[in-house]
Amino acid sequence: MDTLISRITLNPEVCHGKPTIRNMRYTVELILDLLSSGMTNSEIIEDYPALEEDDIKACLTFASRLTRVKAIHKIGV
Repeated sequence: MDTLISRITLNPEVCHGKPTIRNMRYTVELILDLLSSGMTNSEIIEDYPALEEDDIKACLTFASRLTRVKAIHKIGV
């Protein structure tokens, strides 16, 4: 799993520092949006041939880790 997560990079020079795949301009957000719209891994890779199956798995792993919080506190607006 650590090998997968190492595919996700944070670089302030790429996509304004958003999490990307292997320092390319494919954000984790983009891949998650494509998956949530119903695209399959194969369709994503067909549309973005620079991506690999493990890149998509890495995005899901990254998102899963972000949800592992102890508590959520409401911030007054």
